[in-house]
Amino acid sequence: MEKLSFVALFFFSSLFLLLPSSHSTNVKYCDKKGNYAVKVNAVKISLDPVVSGKPATFNISASTGRRISGGKLVIDVSYFGLHVHTETHELNEEIPCPIDAGNFVLSHTRTLPGFTPPVSSTIQD
Repeated sequence: MEKLSFVALFFFSSLFLLLPSSHSTNVKYCDKKGNYAVKVNAVKISLDPVVSGKPATFNISASTGRRISGGKLVIDVSYFGLHVHTETHELNEEIPCPIDAGNFVLSHTRTLPGFTPPVSSTIQD
């Protein structure tokens, strides 16, 4: 079983200050020319509206063309284009591995910082 590295960099542009009428964000990868084992299809926030100091779950819908036995998940958050936060997780801490080829959903819960305004949003690629 080949161990693939699942390293994708997600820029949630203006994630913590989305306008209620804006329902999308940019999903970008570390290397624009890279051949990633995983394609992110959509990101949905379960806490709606987003509230500072409260936990929110980010459901990342993705797909892969091959079985993935492990790797790293890198989440990078930008605020109006400025880097504000990065976190790295072992993939098997976020979703049971191995992940079979096909569609899957990775859920990540995070308590949002105090500067997060209450907004409603659905984020899609």
